[in-house]
Amino acid sequence: MIEFRLDPRSGIPTYLQIVQQVRQAIRVGILRPGDQLPTVKEVVAKLVINPNTVLKAYRELDHEGLVDGRRGQGTFVATSAPKPTLENHDALRASLVRWFESARKAGLDEESIAALFATTLQSIFFEQAA
Repeated sequence: MIEFRLDPRSGIPTYLQIVQQVRQAIRVGILRPGDQLPTVKEVVAKLVINPNTVLKAYRELDHEGLVDGRRGQGTFVATSAPKPTLENHDALRASLVRWFESARKAGLDEESIAALFATTLQSIFFEQAA
């Protein structure tokens, strides 16, 4: 089951952070069709946020067709959710973890690592689009 983490400094609304985390978890295969998301009550208790925030995130995911809400049972990843596209996900993740560790050893903090990663990723996609 997924555990949501919030970054209050990100400037991204809480409900969108939840939506993004579910999208990413589906994309990389952490969540698969049929898996249950934490209940609204569980998320509220763990993150100490308003239940309407979680409901808004789950409604957005339902609207996108990524999850199905089942009355009295919970919210589940839809059977129509996209399948993970990476066959060698584990090897790529291990490589990325090593890169993050080397960035840490080089003295970069979490925000600097995230900024370096994001700007590099953006520049790669920008160059490909040009």
